[in-house]
Amino acid sequence: MALQWMILTYVVAAEAVIALLLTLPSPKAIKSTIVSFVSLILQPALFIVPFAGFQLLDIYWKKEHRLMCTSEICTASERDRFEKSIYKAQRNVILCAAAILLYWSVYRICRYYKEIQSLEAVEKRFKEQ
Repeated sequence: MALQWMILTYVVAAEAVIALLLTLPSPKAIKSTIVSFVSLILQPALFIVPFAGFQLLDIYWKKEHRLMCTSEICTASERDRFEKSIYKAQRNVILCAAAILLYWSVYRICRYYKEIQSLEAVEKRFKEQ
């Protein structure tokens, strides 16, 4: 189970680095190369959206079926383990949401850049006529 969260953590880190590279100012040639490379990666990387969604469903299912430890008969160690599981679940929900939002933002940044390039090409054609 920890392997899934480690993979998701690495994917979120990679998406954050890619988003940073796309938003940093750079020359047009380098920027277009980066955008074309990231655009090629985006379609196979789409697996992260259903993967994160499945992880969110798993967290929800575990929350609904978790034994509650709120009564007086719970020991201190049981209460600590319960609270630790709650904190882990909250962290993992944030991780899943970050994975989905970062994928969407990288996709939109690439799409906007391609639209800007096509509009610049149209403007250049009109200026030539």
